[in-house]
Order: sequence, then C-alpha cells, then structure tokens
Amino acid sequence: MYICLIINFLTVHIYTFFDMSRFEKKQVEKELKRFTDRHFEKPSKCRNIDQVRFYVRELTERITELKRRFNYVPDHAYTLLTQYNTLQNSMIYRNFKQNYL
Repeated sequence: MYICLIINFLTVHIYTFFDMSRFEKKQVEKELKRFTDRHFEKPSKCRNIDQVRFYVRELTERITELKRRFNYVPDHAYTLLTQYNTLQNSMIYRNFKQNYL
C-alpha cells in the first residue's frame, strides 16, 4: 500500500514538473470529451436551472482535478463551462424578469 502511494505521489510530481507530450494532452482531451459526452447534456438542450448548476459544479470539479493531476486543462473544458455559465445567467435573469419586473 505504501509503495502505491509513493508511486502515485511520484507520478503527480512527474506531471507537475515536466510538460506533457502532445500525445498525453490528446489523451486527456479525449478522456474529458468522452466524459462530457456521456454524462452531460448539451447546454442548448438544458431547460432546468438545477440541472445547469449541477453541470457547472461537476465540470468545475473535473477542471480542478485535471489541474491537480496533470497541470493541464483542455480548452474544451473552459469553453463548455463558459456555455453553461452563460445559460445559467440567462435563466437567472429570465426568472428575475418574470418575478420582479
């Protein structure tokens, strides 16, 4: 068990201190794309604010994990997060207009 912890610790430090190769970056990008395609709906199909908030929270956690593990986050993650945040803000504004204006 201690050997596994040491190996995992060293792996994290290797990725932290050295730049990732193009191949490794592509693998991270593919894995993230596969994850979002499988578990998230496209922002244009979301109709519920709670659903959008859940996706924002999950995506933020995934970005934090990628930063910690690889010191690299694909641009796709930030683009998707921006789309969900924009949708969330428009839903909040629409709700505000309906209730207070």
